[in-house]
Amino acid sequence: MRARFIRPFTAAAALVMLLTFGLPALAQRGFLEGTPKPPTPIPKGPTPRMPDGKPNFSGVWNSPDFGSIGGPLPLQPWAQKLADERKKNGEIDDPEAKCLPGGVPRISPYPMKIVQTPDLIVMLFEGNVHSYRQFFLDGRPHDKSLDPSFMGDSVAHWEGDTLVVDTVNFNDRTWLSSGSAAPHTDKLHVIERYRRPDLGHIEVEITLEDPGALTKPHTFKRLHTLDQAWEIHEYVCNDLVLDLTRK
Repeated sequence: MRARFIRPFTAAAALVMLLTFGLPALAQRGFLEGTPKPPTPIPKGPTPRMPDGKPNFSGVWNSPDFGSIGGPLPLQPWAQKLADERKKNGEIDDPEAKCLPGGVPRISPYPMKIVQTPDLIVMLFEGNVHSYRQFFLDGRPHDKSLDPSFMGDSVAHWEGDTLVVDTVNFNDRTWLSSGSAAPHTDKLHVIERYRRPDLGHIEVEITLEDPGALTKPHTFKRLHTLDQAWEIHEYVCNDLVLDLTRK
């Protein structure tokens, strides 16, 4: 069980740390939720499969390279200028530090849980604001009646053993990553290709397209590792921010 220990800090000292490092970075370092749990061994074995033979992505997953976005982003001049300004200001305007959803492709250092059915895959995130994503596998098109959102609208299909997720209809209120502080526009289009090569790993290839903020598409890879000794826990971002700012 992870115990919070933000209260031993003075509010002023904690706020200074928040402004210096940002909420996600503090969480990663264990300042907000206590000492992070020790890593568990990554299980070995063959790829588990659904009754229809498709890979089964279900489980609780850690993301050891959660902050990586594959190197510098090909930002347009206005976007690079804004990212530089955000970094210069210590990323104090980071939406995650205000307990807003992190968006896509950004993820937190906390685990996520995947629940899979033949027609729907759901991702449940322990960190941030208990955000979720839905990947519809029933052949539906994107729902053009939806308002733009933090997580966008995702539809998916199979290409052999690869799950291909197509996400559009984002708002422009999230950052592409904490390390880059990079903005995006509502033209952002994210294509993710998920593979489960064995029991203990999920490999994801992520391509970002945004003609409003990027000069060209950007592709990077991400790895998730299975944690069979954990279930996602309650994490109340708003309560932690109140602790940081309460006098």
